Amino acid sequence: MTRKMASALFVSAVLATPLAQAAEVVLKVAHFWPPAAISQRKVLEPWCEKIKAASSGRMECQLYPSMQLGGTPPQLYQQAADGVADIVWTVPGYTAGRFPSVEVFELPFMAKDAESTSRALWAYYEKFGRKDFAAVHPLAFHVQDPGYIHTNKRQIKNIEDVKGLKIRTPTRVTTKMFTALGATPVSMPMPSLPEALSKGVVDGYILTWESVPSVKLHELTRYHTETDRSQPALYTAVFAMVMNKKRYESLPPDLRKVIDEHSGVEFSASIGRAWDEAGPPARQMAIERGNVLNMLSGAELDAFKKVGEQVSHDWIEEMTAKGHPAQEMYDTARALLRQYGH
Repeated sequence: MTRKMASALFVSAVLATPLAQAAEVVLKVAHFWPPAAISQRKVLEPWCEKIKAASSGRMECQLYPSMQLGGTPPQLYQQAADGVADIVWTVPGYTAGRFPSVEVFELPFMAKDAESTSRALWAYYEKFGRKDFAAVHPLAFHVQDPGYIHTNKRQIKNIEDVKGLKIRTPTRVTTKMFTALGATPVSMPMPSLPEALSKGVVDGYILTWESVPSVKLHELTRYHTETDRSQPALYTAVFAMVMNKKRYESLPPDLRKVIDEHSGVEFSASIGRAWDEAGPPARQMAIERGNVLNMLSGAELDAFKKVGEQVSHDWIEEMTAKGHPAQEMYDTARALLRQYGH
């Protein structure tokens, strides 16, 4: 074989070799957590791998953690609605009053665990939330693992111990509850909390176990007050993963089917389960540091629940005055929680 013939055969072989195909659709996925957070490692990355595999490589994600597309966390929902991002993962409560339908799940002593509550939340959205989220195509709604009280100034053994404390509260509803408990609620982004805690700007905070070590709060906290785990927890927060509606509708039917098959109630439940699984290891980190843990139960817990009932009653009155079927919303949420495992 001549050198010329060998060269020609080599070129033919190269041309015949299939080249890696670029994805037909690249989805820009934005969120506010750091890349190492469980939200990206345990949820977004596996989800993106699944839709890539299910689409035979025609659709993939490009992740933008830590607000890399610009803006602030409260602007994420609008970024999805406007097409700045194709998909965002955010907290509806960051824009207080914009999504009244789902706030009912943030009322005190509603959620016992994140997985079953997330199932109930998706079913609830399908009945009451479509109007609030009409500007986007929802992929998942979920809640965090149960939230508790974490303090430095003193241990919380009863309702009187809360009075006078400066407490960082994460939601509009927890702000109302801790005001009613006699504390001074303080609102601030979670990344600002370690400095505020170390300088005594706040005496404590309301947070889920999963979130505590994410900013090393277990190293700055002495006391952790849980509630009886056989009962619904003090609080949780609602999260939403939503897609730009035009982007979703522009996909070929088979790629829309891939999105549909990897969103909805089962995806929502799986996100809740990831939070439930992350809670115990985070709790163990506080134990290993020698922090003091105690649990409210019996009459002490009943006193907190009584305040929570009043907060829920006030929420129903407030939402009813704004024209929402608030009592039906509340009763439906409770019924769905019972149906899905509470």
